[in-house]
Amino acid sequence: MTDQNGIIRQAEAPIPTSWGDFQMIAFAPSADDWMPHLALVSKGYDPEQPALVRIHSECITGDLFGSRRCDCGEQLSKSLSLISSNSGILLYLRQEGRGIGLINKLKAYELQDMGLNTIEANIHLGQAIDARHYDIAVEMLRELGVKQIHLLTNNPDKVQAFEESDVKVLSRIPLIIEPGDANIDYLRTKQREMGHMLNVK
Repeated sequence: MTDQNGIIRQAEAPIPTSWGDFQMIAFAPSADDWMPHLALVSKGYDPEQPALVRIHSECITGDLFGSRRCDCGEQLSKSLSLISSNSGILLYLRQEGRGIGLINKLKAYELQDMGLNTIEANIHLGQAIDARHYDIAVEMLRELGVKQIHLLTNNPDKVQAFEESDVKVLSRIPLIIEPGDANIDYLRTKQREMGHMLNVK
């Protein structure tokens, strides 16, 4: 069934990982889409029970290459471990660079190395501070039959995305990663200026 965003459930297969066994489900407007949104549903998931859910936006630098400029890769790894242990769901949305794409993200990194913070760099490039949308995540959960969730996030925008949805957030569970020298300023900016609930000193 097509959702309001024009994506449909295209294909799925079991994916064994180092965190556990998942069913990977691809959502896209067509079967030819090279960058589908993904749902990783942990083995043993029961749609009649509230699901532990992580909405994770793509971060190639952190998720794939282990960049320490952000905490994304560590968040992804910790999320998959928690979700595997609790029979939950991870939604992997193709929203690289807070929705501005990888090329603009690398340009923003250059500006950050010149002294701008992550928000200032995006504005300098004429980009949105955060261009991500989470309505697709809501529709994916509906398609998966999810009605109630425990949301694994530090981002208030993700909680807000469900406020007018029939998918109910029962609780917000923090996902805290210890800051490092390379990302502490970035995390402080997210906490101070974007409202992320991080408790970074």
